[in-house]
Amino acid sequence: MQVNVLGTPYTIKESTAAEDPKLEQCDGYCDNTIKLCVVEVPRPDVLNNADLATCKKVVLRHELIHAFLSESGLRGSSWATDKEVVDWIAAQFPKLAKAFEEAGAV
Repeated sequence: MQVNVLGTPYTIKESTAAEDPKLEQCDGYCDNTIKLCVVEVPRPDVLNNADLATCKKVVLRHELIHAFLSESGLRGSSWATDKEVVDWIAAQFPKLAKAFEEAGAV
């Protein structure tokens, strides 16, 4: 699957740690050099979360936010690479989108 990130196509890929060793250390990653976001296929034996589909969506949003920040020219910015900031945006985005829609700000 591909998604448009500020005019740049990014490939979205699901993988396992066995298929992609980078996933041994994380749930997903964004490689802006090759325009790729990879999300690990959730493993119930590893995660303590019952709702694996929601977990996967949060990880995908997190990696896409990295892609958007990178394509915005903020790749080297300390706040744009801060995991807490990106995690917060990824977790709160559905609520932000809803509020923006309700307010007519979209």
